[in-house]
Amino acid sequence: MATADRQPRSGIVKVVSASMIGTTVEWYDFFLYGVAATLVFPTVFFPSDDPLVGTLLALGTFAVGFVARPVGGLVFGHYGDKLGRKKLLVLSLLMMGFATFAIGLLPGFATIGVLAPALLILLRLIQGFALGGEWGGAVLIVSEHGDAARRGFWASWPQAGAPAGQLLANALLAIMAVVQSEEAFQDWGWRIPFLLSAVLVFIGLYVRLAVEESPVFRAAQQRAETRAATGEKRTLPIVEVFKRYPREVFTAMGARFAENVSYYIFTIVIATYLRARYDLPSSFVLGAVLIGAAVHLITIPLWGALSDRFGRRPIYLLGAVGVGVWAFVFIALLDTRNFALTVIAVIGGLVFHGAMYGPQAAFLSELFGTTVRYSGVSIGYQLASVFAGGLAPVIAVGLLAATGTGYAIAAYVAASAVVTIIAVATYRETRDRDLDADDTVPETRAQR
Repeated sequence: MATADRQPRSGIVKVVSASMIGTTVEWYDFFLYGVAATLVFPTVFFPSDDPLVGTLLALGTFAVGFVARPVGGLVFGHYGDKLGRKKLLVLSLLMMGFATFAIGLLPGFATIGVLAPALLILLRLIQGFALGGEWGGAVLIVSEHGDAARRGFWASWPQAGAPAGQLLANALLAIMAVVQSEEAFQDWGWRIPFLLSAVLVFIGLYVRLAVEESPVFRAAQQRAETRAATGEKRTLPIVEVFKRYPREVFTAMGARFAENVSYYIFTIVIATYLRARYDLPSSFVLGAVLIGAAVHLITIPLWGALSDRFGRRPIYLLGAVGVGVWAFVFIALLDTRNFALTVIAVIGGLVFHGAMYGPQAAFLSELFGTTVRYSGVSIGYQLASVFAGGLAPVIAVGLLAATGTGYAIAAYVAASAVVTIIAVATYRETRDRDLDADDTVPETRAQR
């Protein structure tokens, strides 16, 4: 039975809703840390005579979460390909919620000394590990349920969980920054959004537990059990991925590069840039990113739908070229120190970013066969996160400190865009691939 015929509209809407709510919670937790790492953690956990040094140390712990993401992707991908998507999605949500809530309770450096940043790093590792397994399962359970003709649109909704989580994180931090003095916000106000994560996790679990396992995975599991009954041995998913899909892994990593780097520049590094150069208040930065995240949330599904009509590659390449060029406009607009122009800077960057992020879930899902798809997308996605998003804030702040100009950061984004353009432009269109066929990708390559 074709994927397009598997799921009625009411069913796919339920699956999409559950997946998006869960990813919203996970990204809320992850991005909350990123914003706090630029606004709060330098003084709470890494006090230093030089504020930029404290910020670099705090952003270093932000990068630690990215180091843990490939490990989480490997572990969750392996068991997700063996046990199913749903079980692992529930586990990842619980782990992320625990770590985020614990950060909200963590004493600062002034109270427990070096133990404070050590525990912060441990909790950040748990966050990264959990998120490493979340993304692949969330997008796959939607891609494998949905209508093949609208796969890009449906699969883009879990992607919209990223700006939705960013929106929640920034909104709560912005409210706390506005209603409190800067001293009260730095002292205890920042903890409230971390503690509220527990409520969001319970909501996400309630919805996610009601979703059925992917029909594509169930069919593949039945085929695997039949082959096992005949004595056929199956290799580990991770081994099979690198044996059969090496090109696809590197394509996924390259496709992620500009998308990942640009996102953290437009939403995280902006806070350090405006505070370090112009000493603008937290509310200024959080407000601009908040508006940008709202627009981003709306445009991601639109880009996903356009990829169904015109193909994944054209839309993705438009986004890659766009962020490479817009990065220079972004810095110029920030340097005006005008709030309205800063909002335009963020919106423009995130609209182009959405042109990559919207089709990305469907594009990466279409690169791998069903029996290794969770492992494949998780490995490609999360390995790129280490070298792209994980290092982006540190590299960007380092460039700013070394050169004294934001245009060095823009050049960094442009260079990452070149990597993505090459990766996507040299791989063929994937829109018409059948997710039911385990061996589609190798066979397609052989037919070229």
